[in-house]
Amino acid sequence: FKSEDLTTNELARTHLQHLAGGRATVATERMFRFEFPEKPGALHLFLESLYGAGRTHGNGDRSEGHSWNISAFHYRNHGADFGRVLVGVQVPEEDRDEFGDFLTGLGYVCHEETNNEVYKEFLLHDYDRTFEAQL
Repeated sequence: FKSEDLTTNELARTHLQHLAGGRATVATERMFRFEFPEKPGALHLFLESLYGAGRTHGNGDRSEGHSWNISAFHYRNHGADFGRVLVGVQVPEEDRDEFGDFLTGLGYVCHEETNNEVYKEFLLHDYDRTFEAQL
């Protein structure tokens, strides 16, 4: 077996060691680590911002909220003034710019983990395990 030191990987240290459930394949999923302020309404603000704004579709029709789905959610409170939150969100390719604007406007500290090897290895079902082939 190949081993890898994950002590500096914040995703592994903060969330992965506490998760259970295994791998999944979720279309268009992007994974993010957030720091939510530890104050009443912080999660509500996030959810309201995620679903609350209306949007205009390519055909000109307007609908309420976004088409983004929360595919994973993990919250860790370490007694600090912020909670550490891991969120998987399904974001269609055509919404990438709009979702980026959402993240900027939200104002929470955010790190995308979609390309993190820990996410790929331990949480994605269809990840190409090329290192196994090298054994």
